[in-house]
Amino acid sequence: MKRIWIKNGIFLTANEQEPVLRGSMVVEGDRIVYLGAALPPEEEAKGFDEIVDGTRRLFMPGLVNTHGHAAMSLLRGVGDDLALQVWLEEKMWPNEARFTAEDVRAGTLLSIVEMLKFGTTAFVDMYDHMDEVAQAVEASGMRGVLARGVIGLCPPDVQETKLAEAIRFAREWNGAANGRITTMISPHAPYTCPPEYILRFVEASAELNLPIHTHMSETAREVEQNVRDYGVRPVEHLEKLGVFDRPCLVAHGVHLNAEEIAILARHDVRVSHNPGSNLKLASGIAPVPELLHAGVKVSLGTDGSASNNNLDLFEEMRLAALLHKGVSGDPTAIPAFEAFRMATAAGAESVWLPETGRLQAGKKADFIALDIDQPHFEPASNYLSHVVYSASAKDVTDVWVDGRALVRNGECVTLDEEKIKAEFRLRYAKLMGA
Repeated sequence: MKRIWIKNGIFLTANEQEPVLRGSMVVEGDRIVYLGAALPPEEEAKGFDEIVDGTRRLFMPGLVNTHGHAAMSLLRGVGDDLALQVWLEEKMWPNEARFTAEDVRAGTLLSIVEMLKFGTTAFVDMYDHMDEVAQAVEASGMRGVLARGVIGLCPPDVQETKLAEAIRFAREWNGAANGRITTMISPHAPYTCPPEYILRFVEASAELNLPIHTHMSETAREVEQNVRDYGVRPVEHLEKLGVFDRPCLVAHGVHLNAEEIAILARHDVRVSHNPGSNLKLASGIAPVPELLHAGVKVSLGTDGSASNNNLDLFEEMRLAALLHKGVSGDPTAIPAFEAFRMATAAGAESVWLPETGRLQAGKKADFIALDIDQPHFEPASNYLSHVVYSASAKDVTDVWVDGRALVRNGECVTLDEEKIKAEFRLRYAKLMGA
């Protein structure tokens, strides 16, 4: 079992009682076994396979991206500056219909490289050709919470095929890659899946004992359509269908009223806040302070890089902290620690990865290092503030998952970045007919 000692480090723990700690961290195998101000003297010179000098580095939990579509990197920059439904119906869906399994693999691998180099150690992905996504996650060494996303606007026989594929994927891959891959069941959204079809996903979720992940209340138009079609808003609609009787993560939750927030809190529904994507598509701003006040667990997601257009959770963290201050007029709306927690500990909890998200003895060794020997980290006064308000994803130097180095000095260790970029360019050129 490999033992690593990180000495002379500054650690952001994601623990509110002691958010910043200076000293040492010891990793044995895939676990953090010690984090404190010093090590016993006898430990200093023996028994370690690797000793990392943490001087001028800041260590923190790996970031958790709780909503995205990794393969959509192939459509980055395609259809900018459009409303959601126009963007989906005229730009995204027609192009995605042409995606092959090889396209999805190429797009996903490129996104994994981007996420790893930006400090993300776990991500949620809802898409098609999910075996390719799972294989990419397995090869990379990072964590994936994966689901075959299903749009039900199709004939009954196609619905049956998609549902069977979603169930097969969820069953086969849950717990794979030494537990780094977990799965969910994902009807795309209440406006793309008929009610009787959503009921089938609820049944599958219960049978497999897996959570449900879906888009919900992303736009005002979506909410209005739900009322026209079914007589109620999306939250009440999904509640009546039993979706919230299962462990559930919803993406966006932009257009929610007080009654709906109370329903989400009562059912412990988790919400993935995607501020960058919601702003770019002019979908609106989710009522995150109200959700948090009601006790709803809120995390951060980038959405796909076709609507963001990057996979930078540092940017989402800063947006979450600033955006809600600006629209509420309350500078305390989302404090720095809350934004940091949304990207780390709350993110891990939201996707049922309780052993990750914090630097703490007993937790999984999923952590990253930032280069703080830079002007924007001065003065050395408040590193929590600096990470949320000053830092950039490009400050990340090293990434570990399960105690294994995946990025060293800014370079991917487990994946061939140049080969991945070359294959991506070939698939993109073929897809676009270049």
